[in-house]
Amino acid sequence: MKSATIMRIGVRFYIGVFFLYLFTPLIIMGLATFNDSRFPTVSPWKGVTLKWFEALAQDGAMWQALWTSLIVALGVLMVAVPIGICCALFLSTFQGKGKTFLYSLMMSPLLTPGVIVGISTLIFWKGLSVSGGVFLTVIAQTTFIAAYVMLMVLARLQRFDRTLENAALSLGATQWQAFRRILLPYLKPAIISAAGIAFLQSFENYNTTLFVKGYDTTLTVYIASKVRTGLTPAVNALGLVMISITVLLAIVYEVKRRREAENN
Repeated sequence: MKSATIMRIGVRFYIGVFFLYLFTPLIIMGLATFNDSRFPTVSPWKGVTLKWFEALAQDGAMWQALWTSLIVALGVLMVAVPIGICCALFLSTFQGKGKTFLYSLMMSPLLTPGVIVGISTLIFWKGLSVSGGVFLTVIAQTTFIAAYVMLMVLARLQRFDRTLENAALSLGATQWQAFRRILLPYLKPAIISAAGIAFLQSFENYNTTLFVKGYDTTLTVYIASKVRTGLTPAVNALGLVMISITVLLAIVYEVKRRREAENN
């Protein structure tokens, strides 16, 4: 009994330290947004101010970079998710001797450094007279983000009962009807999760994007350039706004989920 209590206290202490480690940088970043200091810091504290939100609103280059990042992330979402789903479906049904090789081949972009992916993509498309920009950034990021989608969908497929699909086919359903009415609803949670991961992976990517962006600067590249030229708390203000939106969406989703659970 005593050992169980000690274990329980130890687990709670570990979880508390973990969340403290996780959220302390975010709290410091948020507080720095309200500090009347030229640099993003909380020490020394020079007074409360909202001017960095005004600076954020007036920073046209940052908003343009944010817009470019959103366009690229949506483009990657539309390309990487279908590719990842198709690869997962293919691997789950393929029974040939080369299955291990194909799996390794599809996973290889994840093991390749982002710098190599960016440089190789740029060199290849330069040979086809395609310069850097949003299109090339989407293509470069898709090469490895599609593998994340494939892994998540494939993990879901491994628990799928194929007899349900076979029963539908034996009752006269076409392959498309069986996919749309049986397999796709089953894969829906994995697809939604994979789409979220794909969007975030694209939005935060730096190494690959740096080489293929051309003149279309994304938010991560813009912030990195500001670090060299002089970072201001306006970046903290943007981070605080994005975190607030994320938390709000998470709360809305959780409230909706609990209401649906109660109704069921």
